[in-house]
Amino acid sequence: MTAEFSGIHPTAWVHPLAACLRGETFPGEIGAYSQVGEGIDVDADPQVYFAGAFRLRSHTVLYWGNSIGVDFQTGHHVLIREQNELGASISVGSGSIIEHHTKIGDRVRIHSGVFIPEFTVIEADAWLGPKVTLTNARYPKAPDAKEQLKGPLIKTYAKLGANTTVLPGVTIGAHALVGAGSVVTKDVPDYAVVVGNPGRVINDVRQLAYAEQIQTLNQ
Repeated sequence: MTAEFSGIHPTAWVHPLAACLRGETFPGEIGAYSQVGEGIDVDADPQVYFAGAFRLRSHTVLYWGNSIGVDFQTGHHVLIREQNELGASISVGSGSIIEHHTKIGDRVRIHSGVFIPEFTVIEADAWLGPKVTLTNARYPKAPDAKEQLKGPLIKTYAKLGANTTVLPGVTIGAHALVGAGSVVTKDVPDYAVVVGNPGRVINDVRQLAYAEQIQTLNQ
């Protein structure tokens, strides 16, 4: 089924094989100079599947083979590579980059200037502050570096402060809170508060002022 968008800016470009709806027609907005279906690989599934209403702001580049939930939106100058599974109500801030083969759950908030490499998993309701950098290459430029790529796992309701760096394969536990500027080199337990370089656990979020809100989320 061909997508019928409510608004495509005259300068935007949509590959004729790229846009496909799941279900009924819905409103979508594609901003100025945006591209949908970049890098089409016709030997694979070239389409971009939209589950519902979405908004791509100006200069967004969305590659082929993505599956995107309802109420998806981007800021300006966002790049999203191919074959990602993106949930509902995701917001991607201006200047952010999502590489290929990632999985991002419902209601994830990705602020401006965030980098998410391939093979990253971000569970529902996680929050990534501005300039967060996730990494996936433990030994860059090694002969088998590409075969060894492993992105971080960011669990549900985890929160990463601005300019946090997370090393390859690290797990950030559910509800964990990582302070701004931290460099996380090893797994973070659920509910931990982590700060510093290298990151170290200094508290438990259930001991913080908003602990009652966390308990409500778990009910």
